Amino acid sequence: MDGLLNGDEAGRTTVLLAHGAGAAMDTPWMQSVAEGLAAHGLRVARFEFSYMAARRSGGSKRPPGKAETYMPEYLAAIEALACEGPLIIGGKSMGGRVASLIAQDLHDAGRISGLLCLGFPFHAPGKTGMERAAHLRAITCPTLICQGTRDAFGAQEEIPAGALSPAVRLNWLEDGDHDLKPRKRVTGKSLEDHLSSMVAEVALWAGTLG
Repeated sequence: MDGLLNGDEAGRTTVLLAHGAGAAMDTPWMQSVAEGLAAHGLRVARFEFSYMAARRSGGSKRPPGKAETYMPEYLAAIEALACEGPLIIGGKSMGGRVASLIAQDLHDAGRISGLLCLGFPFHAPGKTGMERAAHLRAITCPTLICQGTRDAFGAQEEIPAGALSPAVRLNWLEDGDHDLKPRKRVTGKSLEDHLSSMVAEVALWAGTLG
């Protein structure tokens, strides 16, 4: 698998992360998250979908296709990783959504221990609804969604209590946007504060998965 590894030490739980729709796997945001999770004892692998990898060699910069298009690529990344220990799959925004579409079957087969979504795109900006998360209403794979309370793709006020499966845990970041960044004048906190809090929460959750 062509990708990046942080915390590559034997015996660690691996977290495989895919990028969002418009940003590559090596953005400062993804790098900060990967380094933070590694510092908390996790092995973090990152990879890119084909359309994003093509951009590096001067390929088309057209928007990506539907999330379902990239399910085979995510499965191929899992195979290429050849992970020996516990595996959590997920990603940022679209990357997490793609992972969520394959998570249940993989969990049923005993191949993954959990699903991690960092800013789940419940709907397109300017719209409402939870149609993109319909499959999360019955999922039994342990799932953690880290979401900003004012995320334009799904704010806290738009997600009714009990709307998702009991297997889904929501970790709300106060005043965070789709990148989990808060307004400092409102919260007194920075993006770095939220990312630090988030990776600590993810590590605690991962430790409960066995």
